[in-house]
Amino acid sequence: MTYDILIALIVFAFVTSITPGPNNLMLMASGANFGFRRTIPHMLGIGLGFTFMVLLVGSGLVQIFDQFPISYSVLKVVSVIYLLYLAWKIAHAAPVKGQSAIGTPMTFLQAAAFQWVNPKAWAMALTATSAYAPGQSLNAIILVALVFGAINLPSVSTWTVLGQQMARVLTNPRRLLIFNWTMAALLVASLYPVLWPN
Repeated sequence: MTYDILIALIVFAFVTSITPGPNNLMLMASGANFGFRRTIPHMLGIGLGFTFMVLLVGSGLVQIFDQFPISYSVLKVVSVIYLLYLAWKIAHAAPVKGQSAIGTPMTFLQAAAFQWVNPKAWAMALTATSAYAPGQSLNAIILVALVFGAINLPSVSTWTVLGQQMARVLTNPRRLLIFNWTMAALLVASLYPVLWPN
């Protein structure tokens, strides 16, 4: 991989990792509801889970999907159902009458497994491996995965910190409820490219 391609990969990894998507919206909501420390397993699950996903997709996992086209439809349905479920959980995470937040933050394994039904993660992994490891050589795939691993975790952590800082403003249960419902609505809106592709 040339220096220019490596720089382009780093920029691609940063832009796709830092921009809004299901992972970042859920981390922002988790940071606001549960704080940074309790959201660390969620962040690690995203960072390491996505890195592992890039390795597997780049190593030829996508060829299995190509052989069984129905699997794309199944993945789409599962993704939509699971994202709607997560949106419902976020919407209902607000404290009720001053009680502590309902529910718990996502665990490491839940966050890692979520990458496989996250439409944005699939788009990122497929684009990264096809554009920056076109020959699918093991060294190129590992480099793509490592770049994402190094950039993804600090990027997604930013959203948790943002949510944690917003918690200072969300001390009123009504404001927190509005925030959670807004995050849930944005998460549902992130399904637009899946439900109505170009």
